[in-house]
Amino acid sequence: QDHLAESGGGSVLPGGSLRLSCASSGNIVGFYCITWFRQPPGKEREGVASIRPGGGDTYYADFVKGRFTISQDYSKNMVYLQMNSLKPEEAAMYYCAADGYGADCSRLDEADFDTWGQGTQVTVSS
Repeated sequence: QDHLAESGGGSVLPGGSLRLSCASSGNIVGFYCITWFRQPPGKEREGVASIRPGGGDTYYADFVKGRFTISQDYSKNMVYLQMNSLKPEEAAMYYCAADGYGADCSRLDEADFDTWGQGTQVTVSS
């Protein structure tokens, strides 16, 4: 089974930027959908952005549209999440997850994903 590993988390000031990376041990084109989720302390996990590696289609939660960008690099089997204009309430553990069975990427629903990374912590604080 392929594995995912996130990196790039850290501490940033409100309004700042971070780029998260999700490295796959296998070819990302083999996945139907790769999605970034986040889980703030004491709250439920929520979908942030998805990409369909085969076609490059992207989907975003309304609360990040215009600020976050999901992208991929086939040659490195990597998926990225560029996060700009970060807000304190966006401090969370960020996870990437992959589906190989035909999930509807636009749903951003964690129930559709069976391969998860360990997460990377993002702190947004002054």
